[in-house]
Amino acid sequence: MITATKYLKTKNIIGRFSLLTLLSLTLVNCKSSKISKHLDTTLESSFYDNQFTGVMVYNPRTKDTIYNYNAERYFTPASNTKIFTLYTALQYLPEKIPALKYAIDQDTLIVKGTGDPSFLHPYFKDSTALNFLKSFKAVKLVTDNYNNDKFAPGWAWEDYDMYYSPERSAFPLYGNVATISKTGELNTYPKFLKGKTSLSELNSRRDFNTNNFYYKVTRKDTIEVPFVLDSMLVKQLWDDLLPGKVRIIPNSKLKTDQTLYSEASDSVYKRMMQVSDNFLAEQLLILASSTVSDTLDADVIRKSILDNQLKDLKQKPYWVDGSGLSRYNLFTPLSFVQVLDKLYADIPRERLFNFFPVGGKSGTIKSWYAGENAPYVYAKTGTVGNVHCLSGYLVTNSGEVLIFSFMNNNYRTSTSKIKEQMQGVLEYLRDNY
Repeated sequence: MITATKYLKTKNIIGRFSLLTLLSLTLVNCKSSKISKHLDTTLESSFYDNQFTGVMVYNPRTKDTIYNYNAERYFTPASNTKIFTLYTALQYLPEKIPALKYAIDQDTLIVKGTGDPSFLHPYFKDSTALNFLKSFKAVKLVTDNYNNDKFAPGWAWEDYDMYYSPERSAFPLYGNVATISKTGELNTYPKFLKGKTSLSELNSRRDFNTNNFYYKVTRKDTIEVPFVLDSMLVKQLWDDLLPGKVRIIPNSKLKTDQTLYSEASDSVYKRMMQVSDNFLAEQLLILASSTVSDTLDADVIRKSILDNQLKDLKQKPYWVDGSGLSRYNLFTPLSFVQVLDKLYADIPRERLFNFFPVGGKSGTIKSWYAGENAPYVYAKTGTVGNVHCLSGYLVTNSGEVLIFSFMNNNYRTSTSKIKEQMQGVLEYLRDNY
């Protein structure tokens, strides 16, 4: 039986709790209102007159939208697209990368590629699959399981010899690039391509549609040049690796239902996000498709995740590649915040933040957004001509984690000036929320 004294005590406790809750909500609302007024003033200044800008800031703990400025409008995202690629890979891929699918026929290995980008990659240099292939007398590489073009829609044709534009493929070798340097003499990785590489006075790094590579005589750095994955080069590269052992065939009656695994998946995700590696991003979508079908098709996996895991997005993106190289991509700040919120809910913070560039510390924001005592920005950049975007996580001085997406399109000023403005906004959020 509840006595009158107990009733009054309970009522007082509830009253105090309700009052504290009300005061807390009032403080939060006042803080959000102050931030909104400040950011409105900033984004309505003359600096932003001749560009298109969208910003969304969200608190995943309270589920409050702190700020929304054009957040439901579509922008060219550039490499912010890799956030969607990361989410897709985490949904479909296991802890280790599927290196290849295979079947064994006596002393012959029947192999199909999965799109694994780590095979002898100049950064990973993973040799798991190579050592496995060496253990068989003969290898048959089946080529009927790839259903995408070598380039995605909207890629710039004139970038054919640039490091950020390698061809996509079912069984990449060496990152699908020739790595060239000069220490007295020309050096190439793989060494086989040295005979196809020469010094030049010109800026071109490769003939348009032929595997003739050039290194400018005045260079001193290491360059990566995409190679043309024609049938002749692929056969030559395999013959160089495993002389007389590999035969390339169009199809096979044997079902390749066993899988070999290679590099730790997290190491590939981190490399993709930290240095904004387009090749890894494209191949991760192809890899993801290998887990649901015998046919490798990045288009299918993008449609699948938008129709299923991301069916609740308020604005469905127009999404055509894994890297963001294409200007056909269209995303909203809100959809980036929604996906970042899903990642934050599903993945432990330490692991998640480890994927992203860290302000003042690493990756593409090493020179920007440095904290006073500790990092406060963990975010992915996206930059192409007249486009610069940044989306990720911000840790405030009060300890709150905010999710944000800051997108700038169609500006004519320098990207450095855009970053200066963005840094001012993010520092304000850090110090005042």
